[in-house]
Amino acid sequence: MRIFEPHAHMFSRITDDYERMALGGVEAILEPAFWLGQPRTHVGTFLDYFDTLVGWERYRAAQYGIHHFCAIGLNPKEANDDRVNAGVLAEMPRYLEKDGVLAVGEIGFDDMTAREETFFAAQLELARTHGLPALIHTPHRDKKAGVARTLAVLKDVGFPYERALVDHNNEETVAMCRDTGCWVGFSIYPNTKMDEGRMVTILERWGTDKMIINSACDWGKSDPLKVARTAAEMRRRGYDDEGVAKLVWHNPIAFFAQSDRLLAHDLDQRPVVDGELWQGNSILRGQGA
Repeated sequence: MRIFEPHAHMFSRITDDYERMALGGVEAILEPAFWLGQPRTHVGTFLDYFDTLVGWERYRAAQYGIHHFCAIGLNPKEANDDRVNAGVLAEMPRYLEKDGVLAVGEIGFDDMTAREETFFAAQLELARTHGLPALIHTPHRDKKAGVARTLAVLKDVGFPYERALVDHNNEETVAMCRDTGCWVGFSIYPNTKMDEGRMVTILERWGTDKMIINSACDWGKSDPLKVARTAAEMRRRGYDDEGVAKLVWHNPIAFFAQSDRLLAHDLDQRPVVDGELWQGNSILRGQGA
């Protein structure tokens, strides 16, 4: 089974997680920019983080034969912080032109403030300007209202629905997204958001067209193998290999290929040769490197 993990915050994971994911069938990862758990007070800290996403994390993943891509964005939580929001937005264009950047994200709403909406709309315009799709975070509180407002912003700014992946959905919001033609994302978590059984029940009702699942696997209680575990649950409930592959491989590739920077056949080759250095450093610290 080949897995394209379309939303994984590997910055917060240890190297062993890359090994586990590779053993579980993960061949490609998309890492969206996110809130690190503590407010960043300077624009420069965002830039260092973006540099990590386009460089060091790609190198770490490649040691296990995993292709690493990313999305760049000002996350909705920190869009409320006037110390950084405008400055980060001004710096984003140079990152959005890099080959490994396949989307703008995570962007969207957290507390559904006016500032969040302003920077959400501005980043959708950046996505349009740079020819990229958008990976959109929806609020964890009052999910239905958050998704409704997200879809309203997409309509108001005229962003193409087919280039929007609206993430963190649940049973209440699937129909809302499907009616627009957006891609519908789900985060599979151990105790919150969505679990494997609920996810497969949704698939049985709605099918797999434009559906994308992810593990998110951030710094909280999460599991980087949740996509593989959901695939196993699909098989247990009667899905064949083709049906599983559509959800965990073909769908995320189809969405991110809209960036014109991802070709499916490129994923058939190993990303880099083991032992290659990143800026003079290797993973093997203290072993002659």
